[in-house]
Amino acid sequence: MGQRERQRDAAGVKKARRPEVRLPQLRAFGDLGLGGGELEPDGDYDGVEFRDLELAGQDGGGALFLDCAMTGCGVTEARLSRARFVDSVLTELRGVGTELAEASLRDVEVVDARLGGVQLHGSVLERVVVRGGKIDYLNLRKARLKDVVFEECVLVEPDFGQAALERVEFVGCVLKGADFSGTRMKDVDLRGAAQVDILRGIDCLAGAVISSAQLMDLAPAFAAQVGVRVD
Repeated sequence: MGQRERQRDAAGVKKARRPEVRLPQLRAFGDLGLGGGELEPDGDYDGVEFRDLELAGQDGGGALFLDCAMTGCGVTEARLSRARFVDSVLTELRGVGTELAEASLRDVEVVDARLGGVQLHGSVLERVVVRGGKIDYLNLRKARLKDVVFEECVLVEPDFGQAALERVEFVGCVLKGADFSGTRMKDVDLRGAAQVDILRGIDCLAGAVISSAQLMDLAPAFAAQVGVRVD
C-alpha cells in the first residue's frame, strides 16, 4: 500500500501531516546584536529564544523567525504582518489584537495560547498544530490552511470566511459560533471536535466529514439552509 493510501482513514479522509519541530540550542533574544530588546521590521531571527518578554505594540512586520521558541510572551497589538515563522514553537502567548495579516507559519506548534482578536487574514498555515488554550475571534478570512490540526483548544467565533482548508483536523476542540462562509474544504475532519457550533456557512461544508451525532446537532441549521421548517 502506497504512502498516499496509508494517509487515508477508514472514511477515506486524508490525514493532516503534523509538524516535527526539533529546536537547536537557542540564544536569548536579549543577547548583544538582537535588536536591543525590541523586535525589528524585516528582522532575521535564527535560533532565538523569546522568553517571558513583553512584546506589546512592537513592530516585527516581515521578520523571519527560524528555529525559534517564543514562550510566555505578551503580544497585545504586536505588529507581525507578513512575518514568517518556520520550525518554531510558540507557547503560552497572551494578548489581544495581535496583527499577523498575510503571515506564514510552516512547521509550527502553537501551545496553550490565550489570545483574542488575532488577525491572520490572508495568511498561509502549513503543518501547524494549535494545541490547548483559548483563542477568541480568530480571523482567518481568506487564509490558506494545509495540514493544520486544532487540538484540545477553544475557538470562540473563529472566522474562516473564504479561506481554503485542506487536510485540517479538529481534535477534542470546541468551536463556538464558527463562520465558514465561502470556505473551500478538502479532507476537513470535524468528527473529533468536542463541540461544533456553526454560525454561518453551513452550506460550505462540502469536503468536510462530520459524525452522525454532529449531524443531529446541526440538523436544524441544515434544514434552515434548504428552507425546511421543523415543527
